[in-house]
Amino acid sequence: MLMRKFAIIAVALGLLMGFAGAQSRDKKDTTRVLTGRVVDKQENGLPNAVVYLTNTQTRTVKTYIVGPDGTYHFPALAANIDYEVYAQLNGKKSDSRTVSQFESRPQINLNLRIDTR
Repeated sequence: MLMRKFAIIAVALGLLMGFAGAQSRDKKDTTRVLTGRVVDKQENGLPNAVVYLTNTQTRTVKTYIVGPDGTYHFPALAANIDYEVYAQLNGKKSDSRTVSQFESRPQINLNLRIDTR
């Protein structure tokens, strides 16, 4: 009888440990990465453009100054928050784009186009 109770407890603990392990794996996938390029109408990279990323929940803004090839990179974005992103160069601005919390991809690539004319 005592051995049977130990067996039941061991099985229950094993199930709980498996469940806890599955939950911890899910928690690791709670961030996303946003990358892309700031380009003109001819798809040329626009160096020194500034990309603005706004957390729609807190309204905090992060910025990124793009390099010579026009690329930008925002790592470790919360997966359960929407973000708005746009680029600006010499007073001209791209359209705003939204990164939705319902987007399931861990890496999102958005190119931002500025009409430099």
